[in-house]
Parts: sequence; C-alpha cells; structure tokens
Amino acid sequence: MKTDAMLSRAREGTTVDEMLEQLADEIIRGELAPGTKLDARVIAERFNVSRTPVREMFAHLAAMGLVIRRPNRGVTVAEISNETLMAMYEAMAELEAACARLSALRMTLRERQHLQQLHDAAQRHVRDDNTAEYEAYNLAFHGCLYDGAHSDYLRELALATRSRLQPFRHAQFRLPQRPSHSWEEHDAIVSAILAGDAEAAARATRDHVLQVSHGSRHYLDTHRS
Repeated sequence: MKTDAMLSRAREGTTVDEMLEQLADEIIRGELAPGTKLDARVIAERFNVSRTPVREMFAHLAAMGLVIRRPNRGVTVAEISNETLMAMYEAMAELEAACARLSALRMTLRERQHLQQLHDAAQRHVRDDNTAEYEAYNLAFHGCLYDGAHSDYLRELALATRSRLQPFRHAQFRLPQRPSHSWEEHDAIVSAILAGDAEAAARATRDHVLQVSHGSRHYLDTHRS
C-alpha cells in the first residue's frame, strides 16, 4: 500500500480527467495491483472531492477495462494481460489504417492544409522536449485522420477504441525519444495522405500504431512490479 504517498499527491480542485489520468497511470504501473478494491470514500478524501466525481471516474476506468464494477461488490482493479492489450492495439491499427486510407482519398484541400500545418507546428514540441504539448498534438493529429475519413461510423469505432487504449498510449510518451520517433512516423502518414496514396497512408498508419503498442508494452514490462 502507498496510501501516504498517494494522499500527499492530493490537491484541491482536482477534475475527473485529472483523477482518471492519475489512477489509470497507477494501475498501469502496477502501483494498484489487480484485485485491489478501490474505495470511493478514500479516493474522495485523497483528491479532496465529493464521491460524485469519483463515481464518474470509476465509470471511465471501467469503460477502459482497467477496473471491474460488480453490484454489491464494489470496484476492483482488473487484470490486463499482454494478449488482451495487443489484441486491442491490433484492432486500433486496422481502424486507424482504414481512416488514413479514406483520408488520402476524401480529405478536402482545407483539411489537408490543416493536417500539414498541425504536423509542422509539432516540430517545436519535439525540439523543446515538451511532452505534454506533443501529446495534445498527437490526439489532434489522430483526430484529423478520423475526421478526414468522412465516415461517421468508422470515426465512432476509432474514438471508442482510442478511449479504451488512451492510458496505454499515454504511457508511451514516458519513453526516451518517443515524441521524436512518433513525429517521424506521423511524417510518413502526412506525406502519403498529401500525395493521395491511400495504400501507403494505411501502411504507414498501421506501422505507427504497432510501434505505439511496442512502446506501451515496453513501458508496462519495465514498470510493473
């Protein structure tokens, strides 16, 4: 148990998203081991919030597959196998590859220009070693692919899968040089989309997401106790 250390990180005004990021990270790193029961009262005291946002956070953690909620049995940390994680990443790779393929065919001129500008501007975050800003750009970049496909159903599937994997995708950026490598992988995707090469865009995107999966798994293997 790391109760004292956890309580020391509490602060007033913590949002649901901030609590979610903190708890998800602790689960992924193994600080909160599988089978650990999460007490809403304890967590509310830790973050100096009411139990209402804690219950909302539990719902998000359950949707991500990080906890299990059972009637009258509370909330417990789930077991996340490498096989399950890799299966989710394989699905994400195919969904995003499909988005990139359609983006190369369907993106408007304005959307292509926006993608290029967004990507070029992100070089600053890599140069400044600003991981937080790069991660925000990364979400926006992949959002451009979902929107550029002009397929509402595909976009919905991609967003749902990304939400499930978000804590793991977040973990990759703690690896040295990952933002730089990510930007280079994005560069191949952008070049293919701007050239209208649908198959190259799909291939580059699939390779990129699989690289993300390797980075996430490496981080987990290194930090799980």
